[in-house]
Amino acid sequence: MKNATLRQLKIFETVARHLSFSRAADELYLTQPAVSTQVKQLEEHAGLALFEQLGRKIHLTPAGSEMLSYARSIIEQFREMDEAMARLQGIAGGQLNIAVISAGDYFFPRLLGEFARRNDDVKLNLAVHNREELLHQLANNLTDLAIMVRPPQDLDTHNEPFAPHPYVIVAPPRHPLVGKKRVPQSTITKEPFIVREKGSDTWHSMEEGFAGGTSRLNVAMEIRSTETIKQAVIAGMGISFLSAHTISLELQVGHLAVLDVQGFPVMLHWYVVHRKNKRLPPVALAFKEFLIGEGAAQIAQITHIDADLLRSQPNG
Repeated sequence: MKNATLRQLKIFETVARHLSFSRAADELYLTQPAVSTQVKQLEEHAGLALFEQLGRKIHLTPAGSEMLSYARSIIEQFREMDEAMARLQGIAGGQLNIAVISAGDYFFPRLLGEFARRNDDVKLNLAVHNREELLHQLANNLTDLAIMVRPPQDLDTHNEPFAPHPYVIVAPPRHPLVGKKRVPQSTITKEPFIVREKGSDTWHSMEEGFAGGTSRLNVAMEIRSTETIKQAVIAGMGISFLSAHTISLELQVGHLAVLDVQGFPVMLHWYVVHRKNKRLPPVALAFKEFLIGEGAAQIAQITHIDADLLRSQPNG
């Protein structure tokens, strides 16, 4: 194995994690043949097959399972070395690795841009994930900080809220309930609903908003993409429950409207999360302080969503 490279180990780990060459290629921004070539070369170094195909799916061989354990250990050691060097560098020249749930990609790049504007030579590595992928990033120490709505309950993490995060019921502007005051939830549940997938942060937030009564909803479609949900609502295919921070542009141009529903908006929070035993590099510590000190004001300015006004609305 003396000729194996770190790049080959990283590519192998990504394929093993997804059990898919195509998904690994997407994550790594490589072609599928390039991924296959690197894995084949690693197998040649090992002298053993690392994957086997049964039907249409690939599986790790016993050698592959053993290799995966060592590969992750080696990758982690290199990551710790990089972090140690970054700590010695300080903020300037440091790299910030941060992951955010999909609702955050509507404003988070501009938050990072403002932080970078104030701190020269900072390198930024932003990844956008659904909840399951984000938890994987945390559990496997693949990110410095995670930005999410619901911190994990089964990981030893430090969780700090830094900004309010309102969720609302949205409809096309000409929907008959637009402009109605204090619409009962019993009326809303009869409407065709377009929802995010079960297990997503948005789905869990919706369950909270309906007090666990999501089974009463008239679910017309389940869609993994917030952008696609918005377009479906605009097209008049139903109403939806979405983060207010994802719809600011559509509200400004009049393509969507927020319904005044009893018990809404659901007021949650954005959290900055990291493992408790994580030795954060100076750039990550500085960005965390930036979020806690200015995150709420920055998000309100970027999204034009006044969370204080939403919070002041009476709930049912």
